Amino acid sequence: MQTHVRLLPSYLVQRFQGWRATTFAENHIWYRRLAEEGQRPRAMVISCCDSRVHVTSIFGADQGEFFIHRNIANLVPPYNPDGDYHGTSAAVEYAVNTLKVAHLIVLGHSHCGGVQGCHAMCTGKAPELERETSFVGKWLGILRPGFDRVADMPDEAERITALERESVVISLENLMTFPFVREALEGDRMTLHGLWTDIGEGQLLQYDPATSGFVVV
Repeated sequence: MQTHVRLLPSYLVQRFQGWRATTFAENHIWYRRLAEEGQRPRAMVISCCDSRVHVTSIFGADQGEFFIHRNIANLVPPYNPDGDYHGTSAAVEYAVNTLKVAHLIVLGHSHCGGVQGCHAMCTGKAPELERETSFVGKWLGILRPGFDRVADMPDEAERITALERESVVISLENLMTFPFVREALEGDRMTLHGLWTDIGEGQLLQYDPATSGFVVV
């Protein structure tokens, strides 16, 4: 393994050194307090791995304010305590039970490659994702119920956008299958939110349970 590991690219080293000499140096007392007192994030955000989704920038969040978990297509699987590896479920458990976040947010986005992959898989255009060896295909299978809800939409572009928002709704529904999430919500110790952001337009929509749709923030 060691023969394949390399030192950081010089541009990343330079960026780090610049950050340490400016932002860190100017706020070193705050960073030391974060290190010594531990994290107390106000919210957990489950977002997509997509590099274009910059959660802290969207909300102007400071370091230590958000507990962020990222995965392909911002999906949450159903509660399944089978003793296997469950990274997303573990992150949710830690945020709710240990960090006791006040808000749990699922953030979807436009032009999501994961959602497009799910659409291709569900329409028979991505057989490679249906192989038993595909981690991505197995993961995107979480979104299949969402595809079934939008499959009859005639326009493909509109269907994919609708499926992006279904990725948020499916995740919200699956979060409700976690006993500790339900307990926190029913005990009024936490709130649950669904968001979708349009990358190109800088727009943010939130899920409104009263209408079962998304409205502009």
